[in-house]
Amino acid sequence: MDRIIKIALSLFIIILVTFVAVVGYSAYAGNAYRHSLAGSYSYTCTIATDSPLSNVTLFIPVPGDRNGNSPVIAQFSAHEITGVPDAWMTTLYDTGKSTMVKITIPSVIPPAGTSHDHPYTITLSANVSSKTRIDTRNPVENSPLFRPVTELTPVECRDTPSPAGHPQCYSYTTSVYADYRADPGAAVSITSTLRGTNTWDLAGPQQNAYTTDISLPISGENHGWATAKGYLATGIGSDDPVL
Repeated sequence: MDRIIKIALSLFIIILVTFVAVVGYSAYAGNAYRHSLAGSYSYTCTIATDSPLSNVTLFIPVPGDRNGNSPVIAQFSAHEITGVPDAWMTTLYDTGKSTMVKITIPSVIPPAGTSHDHPYTITLSANVSSKTRIDTRNPVENSPLFRPVTELTPVECRDTPSPAGHPQCYSYTTSVYADYRADPGAAVSITSTLRGTNTWDLAGPQQNAYTTDISLPISGENHGWATAKGYLATGIGSDDPVL
């Protein structure tokens, strides 16, 4: 009987020590994750052309979540987006389904040496920190995208999936407005990209992310709305250790 009691007591002590260790590590991991967690967004909008453009008006989606919150609205409103030429005017518009930036440009004159293979490119950009954790697994529901998002379809990922994560990739469409005059052979492209990233330190630096972009190639001049193709990759990198 004493031997049985000793065995039972030993097992109880082992279970108790294991439980305390697990709880202690979970608390440590949770605190380390929360105190080191930082989120950020990297945004670009690029207009490229191989020919002169005149009387240009563009409406391009600004990344935002379902509630209209955007990481770059404040930067556009304060005219703090990097790369905007002095002659360009930017104004934000809320369409009810998405937020768009209206870009008005008197003319775009590419420099000497511009060609179809080497177009004249202007890139607007912003890097913004996030006050909260970014949902990198379900950004369609909870994070900024170029909205409205339509025809969302699963596709193969462009790059080799990270061994630390479980990326899922999609194609989608959205709308861009472009009104300008140009030669019939002009090649114009409008692209926007967004990457949302979480970083933290738990037994070494780790991160996860999602990335999305839209692109619209146009031949000749254009006067109206066009459908831009979008791409979304979610769940890139490490899993969140604490949710």
